[in-house]
Amino acid sequence: MRDFFDSRGISYEPVAFEKADEVVAAYDAGRCDTYTTDKSALAAQRTKMSNPDDHVTLPETISKEPLGPVVRQGDHVWEDIVRWSLNTMIEAEEYGITSSNADMMKTSENPAIKRLVGVEGGLGEKIGLDNEWSLRIIKQVGNYGESYQRNLGDTGILPDRGPNQLWTKGGILYVPPAR
Repeated sequence: MRDFFDSRGISYEPVAFEKADEVVAAYDAGRCDTYTTDKSALAAQRTKMSNPDDHVTLPETISKEPLGPVVRQGDHVWEDIVRWSLNTMIEAEEYGITSSNADMMKTSENPAIKRLVGVEGGLGEKIGLDNEWSLRIIKQVGNYGESYQRNLGDTGILPDRGPNQLWTKGGILYVPPAR
């Protein structure tokens, strides 16, 4: 097999696999020294190893590949619902709305918060839902930060959100206006 060199001149030999589980098994068995994929996949795959604590996900980001939900092409109603559900969680974090204070935010004076929790605006009606759909998402799932912390941060696998942070905190998450 031909050797490859990275930008620093370090030699490496790539080994390709068809399925993610094959990569994890080969790495876990010592057939390769390292493997790479997006950080969330690394976090998930690490849990499948025989000794997960013996492995570390490096903090370096080597790509800026955006990850997000996917829907079948042509289902525009479902696409809007999925997109605005994610946007709801991100915007809720930006405004400090959490699963525990969401109901209290219905009395906010901020028009953007009122729209987000379904008191004003009618975004729900525009995508075929009632106006409290977003409030239910926040109450049941939490804002983006709560969900991230619960599913990745608290596990110790990916405690640093990096670009998955709000734009106001140096990340790349922002939501277009919901009008």
